[in-house]
Amino acid sequence: MNWILLFIAGLLECAWTVGMKYSRGFSAFWPSLATLAAMFGSVWLLSVAMKTLPMGVAYPIWTGIGIVGAAVLDVVLFGAPVSLPKTICVALILAGIVGLRRFG
Repeated sequence: MNWILLFIAGLLECAWTVGMKYSRGFSAFWPSLATLAAMFGSVWLLSVAMKTLPMGVAYPIWTGIGIVGAAVLDVVLFGAPVSLPKTICVALILAGIVGLRRFG
């Protein structure tokens, strides 16, 4: 169950990262409010998951989900360019997430 909570926390990290872009520096009310709610939910779920998961596994996986998700959403939502080096780096982060889950 805590792995599921950690995964949801990572998805919420992606949500608040995108939300910061839409909030325009926290000057747009509703996107700012949604961003803050996602931030709170993400950190809260991370803390609940860390009751039983090791910090050295949970935190890197949480941030890794956020990094990979933010990179993908940047391309999909904002048209960021895709390059081979960038793709390789994101793939390495994803491999680290899988490795920590598998061997952590």
